[in-house]
Amino acid sequence: MPEECATWYHSRVGDSACIPSAASAVPTTTVTSRHSALVRVTHWITAVCFLALLVSGAEIVASHPRFYWGETGNDLTPTLFKLPIPASRALVPTGYGYVLPDQNGWSRYLHFQSAWVVVLTGLLYIISGLFTGHFRNSLLPLRADLSWRAFSRAIASRLRFERSSESEVWSYNLLQRLTYLIVIFVLFPLVIWTGLAMSPAFVSAVPAAVNVLGGQQSARTLHFFVSLALVLFLLVHILMVWLAGFRSRMRAMITGRVAAPMERT
Repeated sequence: MPEECATWYHSRVGDSACIPSAASAVPTTTVTSRHSALVRVTHWITAVCFLALLVSGAEIVASHPRFYWGETGNDLTPTLFKLPIPASRALVPTGYGYVLPDQNGWSRYLHFQSAWVVVLTGLLYIISGLFTGHFRNSLLPLRADLSWRAFSRAIASRLRFERSSESEVWSYNLLQRLTYLIVIFVLFPLVIWTGLAMSPAFVSAVPAAVNVLGGQQSARTLHFFVSLALVLFLLVHILMVWLAGFRSRMRAMITGRVAAPMERT
């Protein structure tokens, strides 16, 4: 009798193990990692610092909205071009009958501090990207995309404001890869270089850094145009994120994880 009971008990347990429970029958959403923690942290530090650089840089430009080429430039020398805005200093001729409040002190301090945070953050990002293969895996264009046909198709798709495909949710497309490479390895190093070339302390230690650019005023003018290119990139970047799905892209860059397939809302 005990053997029969044991046989009956184990057979019932075995049968019940094959019956799906209510919890297992509920479909679950797969959560997949999109960005590493270091990529997310460096992204947001750079974003905050870039905003600080933009605000403080605008105030610095307002103190003297005239640009020159060469080593020297002042109120009495011809300009390469000038911005049609009032200045924050009365001695700068702008044609306006008033001056803006002079905020040059705190703006230069904020600009200097934010710039060094960006430099250190960028070095951390680049060193990590080289060791982890981030640049090779995520930013270098795929071999299949290195053709004029693929490049023209990618441009046409962006000009038509087409939605991103499912494959682009988990991997950057050709234009994104090329743009990020240019921003990371061309524009940011150039804006840092031209910024340092305006520093008397740095120039006294490394005079070749400014001589190659044609002088400190040339460095200032180049710094202005490179900054405009970065602002343009920022605006297009925000627009593309909005079109691709603002909530899902923001969640991916904040938490690093998104539901698969990523919804476009």
